[in-house]
Amino acid sequence: MSVVLVVNSGSSSFKYQLIEVTGSRTLASGLVERIGAAEGRAVHKVPAGDASGGASESERVLPIPDHTAGFQVMLDAFAANGPSLEEFAPVAVGHRVVQGGARFFEPTVVTDLVKINIDELSALAPLHNPANLQGIEAAQRAFPDVPHVAVFDTAFHQTMPPAAYTYAIDRELAAKHRVRRYGFHGTSHRFVSRAAAEFLGRPVEELRLIVLHLGNGASACAVSGGRSVETSMGMTPLEGLVMGTRSGDVDPAVLLHLQRRAGLTADDVDDLLNKRSGILGLSGHGDLRDVEAAMADGDEAATLALEVYAHRIRSYVGAYAAQLGRVDAIAFTAGVGENSALVRSWALAGLEGFGVELDPARNEGPERGPRRISTDASRTAVLVIPTNEELEIARQTVAVIEA
Repeated sequence: MSVVLVVNSGSSSFKYQLIEVTGSRTLASGLVERIGAAEGRAVHKVPAGDASGGASESERVLPIPDHTAGFQVMLDAFAANGPSLEEFAPVAVGHRVVQGGARFFEPTVVTDLVKINIDELSALAPLHNPANLQGIEAAQRAFPDVPHVAVFDTAFHQTMPPAAYTYAIDRELAAKHRVRRYGFHGTSHRFVSRAAAEFLGRPVEELRLIVLHLGNGASACAVSGGRSVETSMGMTPLEGLVMGTRSGDVDPAVLLHLQRRAGLTADDVDDLLNKRSGILGLSGHGDLRDVEAAMADGDEAATLALEVYAHRIRSYVGAYAAQLGRVDAIAFTAGVGENSALVRSWALAGLEGFGVELDPARNEGPERGPRRISTDASRTAVLVIPTNEELEIARQTVAVIEA
């Protein structure tokens, strides 16, 4: 039995899951948040049927001055609520790291040199990599006797050809400042593309897929033979699809116009595009469920927001169909992709000429697992595949340490 502790660390919080990889079971999960605040919060959950013998959830509110203290709170939660880390001892700790640049093509055992590289790549992900590194170092102190493995969001997209990842700006300037498309959500796209192949009963190596990861952050990925060949996010997670609060694609001259005419600074533009745009900027709502409810009440701004959201997805599906040559399946995943029948139907409306025939009853059905929502006659299968990035990180971690 291979048990892995998966950690996703932010600047003031971290999430964790203890996963038994062979059986794809989550033994426990939790969240430690408000690190560094006057009062921190820690939640620990044990699913029904696992080591505790029944579902349980515990919560503590206490000062958590730093990530090292947070990991001790986590260890205390395991000791008090289970499962036992002696009985279910992790063989490794797997860490989500957002930006691996062009240096990391695969999951990597953490060494001092790897940590130096993660730190240097913080210039490309200043909000994420430093926090990821904090979590790695705190976890190493808590689990000093097992290997730690970094799994990079960008790694899956390192198979993109130069034509897909190169921006058409001065090449020397781009090379000096490492300006290129890196792509994100790679762990999810990898998991979903393989899960889609398994659902269809076909080898992933023979499939051409479009994966639509639609959550608060959103990205599309063209996958050929199990390899990413194109993705919508770019040098940062801002490019591409319309998202909860991010704009996605926008004419760069708009930003110059706003700086010159509206007096916005670079920081103002950053805040606008990342925090006050997307669905929130168009409708006043940051959650698609609220947008759908407002639209049902006749809110025209909400209707337009959803039309823009779906239009952008449809545009990327068409573009990726052209890049792939054929599309065997389109897979929806993440919070919106898995749960919004309306978004799925609007995003694929008018694509019948591409061989896409959605089955309304299947699309709107109550099922929540992997499922087909296209008709049996549809040349392109349309699937809903729940993502599981933590399980994917755990699997990649085990593969690295067993190699």
